[in-house]
Amino acid sequence: MNDNYRKPLPGTSLDYFDTREAVNNIKKGAYEKLPYTSRVFAENLVRRCAPDKLVDSLNQLIERKQDLDFPWYPARVVCHDILGQTALVDLAGLRDAIALKGGDPAKVNPVVPTQLIVDHSLAVEHAGFEKDAFELNREIEDRRNDDRFHFINWTKTAFENVEVIPPGNGIMHQINLEKMSPVIQSREGVAFPDTLVGTDSHTPHVDALGVLALGVGGLEAESVMLGRASYMRMPDIVGVHLFGKRQEGITATDIVLAITEFLRNQKVVSCYLEFYGEGAANLTLGDRATISNMTPEFGASAGMFYIDKNTIEYLKLTGRDEKQVELVENYAKQTGLWADDLVNAEYERVIDFDLSAVGRNIAGPSNPHRRVSTADLAAKGISGVVENEAGKMPDGACIIAAITSCTNTSNPRNVIAAALVARNANKLGLTRKPWVKTSLAPGSKTVQLYLEEANLLTELEELGFGIVGFACTTCNGMSGALDPKIQEEVIERDLYTTAVLSGNRNFDGRIHPYAKQAFIASPPLVVAYAIAGTIRFDIENDALGIDPDGNKITLKDIWPSDAEIDEIITQCVKPAQFKAVYEPMFDIKVDYDEELEKISPVYDWRPESTYIRRPPYWSGALAGERTLKNMRPLAVLGDNITTDHLSPSNAIMLDSAAGAYLDKMGLPEVDFNSYATHRGDHLTAQRATFANPKLFNEMVKKDGEIQQGSLARVEPEGNVMRMWEAIEIYMARKQPLIIVAGADYGQGSSRDWAAKGVRLAGVEVIVAEGFERIHRTNLVGMGVLPVEFINAENRHTYAIDGTETFDVIGKPTPGALLTLIINRPSGETINVEVKCRLDTEEEVSIYEAGGILQRFAQDFIESSKEEV
Repeated sequence: MNDNYRKPLPGTSLDYFDTREAVNNIKKGAYEKLPYTSRVFAENLVRRCAPDKLVDSLNQLIERKQDLDFPWYPARVVCHDILGQTALVDLAGLRDAIALKGGDPAKVNPVVPTQLIVDHSLAVEHAGFEKDAFELNREIEDRRNDDRFHFINWTKTAFENVEVIPPGNGIMHQINLEKMSPVIQSREGVAFPDTLVGTDSHTPHVDALGVLALGVGGLEAESVMLGRASYMRMPDIVGVHLFGKRQEGITATDIVLAITEFLRNQKVVSCYLEFYGEGAANLTLGDRATISNMTPEFGASAGMFYIDKNTIEYLKLTGRDEKQVELVENYAKQTGLWADDLVNAEYERVIDFDLSAVGRNIAGPSNPHRRVSTADLAAKGISGVVENEAGKMPDGACIIAAITSCTNTSNPRNVIAAALVARNANKLGLTRKPWVKTSLAPGSKTVQLYLEEANLLTELEELGFGIVGFACTTCNGMSGALDPKIQEEVIERDLYTTAVLSGNRNFDGRIHPYAKQAFIASPPLVVAYAIAGTIRFDIENDALGIDPDGNKITLKDIWPSDAEIDEIITQCVKPAQFKAVYEPMFDIKVDYDEELEKISPVYDWRPESTYIRRPPYWSGALAGERTLKNMRPLAVLGDNITTDHLSPSNAIMLDSAAGAYLDKMGLPEVDFNSYATHRGDHLTAQRATFANPKLFNEMVKKDGEIQQGSLARVEPEGNVMRMWEAIEIYMARKQPLIIVAGADYGQGSSRDWAAKGVRLAGVEVIVAEGFERIHRTNLVGMGVLPVEFINAENRHTYAIDGTETFDVIGKPTPGALLTLIINRPSGETINVEVKCRLDTEEEVSIYEAGGILQRFAQDFIESSKEEV
């Protein structure tokens, strides 16, 4: 600590670190020009950085230098049960490795407070129109996930600094927003900004509170858990100036879908965004959270809002302690984190966005940034009524309509709007179409309380939107099975079927195996599409039904006014509801000393488990030397490859490689569960590698056309087969592999297995036109070398077709130019200059060790020797 900057915080018994003085001592007046994000980073440096390195590190922020690393120590780590559990499985495996080397496994613990929320495991097997759907779905969740929950329960007492929120309580981001984040921390007599990393790309949800929160992969989270700094280089910080006022009837979902399209086009990949201006000041905290949540869909790393009066009012609304609320306002005003103190902040660039120009939108059919105005659906070829055949489903049928995800259910305006649309539809006798599987899955139990207070939950239930769970559900691909008759008709007639959800991702193959494409929409629009029953419907103008007088009922007839929504929120959303939900949830009392005496520091692995298995990170491909020589392509891919392509999360089908394995292990098909839930077992999770049926591997062609599917071509024989079978052949040959790809490689969720799967297959290098931030760091964390084409070159420049072998030569250092050698079967050799995407010295160190866990194990053993 740099105690010369430690001072009493006026009006409190706490101290704080005077970052303003520290920065201005280096350059007079510099602090007033720093963006919000830089001020938070600067405070972290003043409080945590070694005194002899403080001036140089702060100077990086002041001068916007991007050529050196600086350390960041997040205050906490937040995990959902998939990546969080996987991270803790890795740490349990690390304990085993340490024990085998003679070390004390009990000393391997998170040293940073770690919160794990079980929210990704519940599938909507029972829809919202079924009685007791929530209880029935929870019973299935517990049965299917017994192995996983057994392990998670072990972690609560086996590891120090781990807090677990059990299933059935909500979604990590919404709980983080409504309860877990104090906005300003107070530990050991010091006040400082709350900061965190979370094992989910939508962790920036809480950026809406002015909390710097980054989504990371579980591997990077493990490193932070274990007390290592997250090293980074000064990011581009972009100001997004919001102006204008939204139109009547426009939801925060409409706004964020427009912003997502806009910012993707503005090329903000890996940037830290700060939303400000009159438009931002007029947004509710719930609206801000909807925007911040979609940060990864912009391609950005953070989506910050300043602390202001709206922040304070939200903290009061959600039942935060009065003294804590006072601390937030006091600290923010004292340290320049209050909105009024940022008027002179300077950004790399400023982007203007007019809120008043936003109309009603949906996004689809396969990406969150593919916005379509509802007024333009017909022109885009999405709508256009198709007559039903004898009452059967039409082509374009909406088979799933889900009000889901923290993106929208943490915003009372969106939920109340949906409930009022349902109420108005019920009054006019409108109903959902019988083939539509409807559900309501809020991210917090507070949603149920305020809907009940407003007498609106029964209106949603009447239309089929009863509560099916408090979890991610459909947004995470856990939409559950269809009615067998519906599924049979979809297959027999080969229908183009769709899903409409109020989520944040709609990638191909993600939402349901039989929903060919998916659209993101606001909660009230989800209700409307359940009534319409098809995406081939002009939602603005076509008739949703006929009233008793024979008049056409359209969307405007059931859409509520903003004034009515706001009045209900004022009357029915109360602090007491949040206290009633969260006080018992976080009243976790465990006598750790007593419990630790009863529990082994090493996990008793269940040998037949298909959910939890000792990780293989000291064997197989990871134990061998990476030569970067004679690598064969596993796949040659185009642009916008997502982590859903690399390692899908949706339901496992019997005809998949993972399904065949689970069947062989004796698991009944009804309990196959999702790919996501099996990521603690590498034998199942490996079989998910490139298992997405929507994959286009350019190595697999027929009559010149690229074939869709989880397919690969084994070289040098040229045989085409299922991807997993090809991987098995290459693993048996110990063949080093490479993947060649286009732009924006690794979009989407921050899932480790998108990197783990390819590394365990033997992939040593990914060469692409560009990488999404989180996936690139996951690759490094698994010891895979990411390199980029330069000078606008790509796979087409060199006519790469997969028959080649590749070498990479040169020393991997941050930003170094390496040589990619392309060896053609003809004997021709081409040397291509590429850029090393190990971006920091810390990443070089991790890569050289073979990965994060290998690096930590080395350091742990060395430090243990020194202690002896």
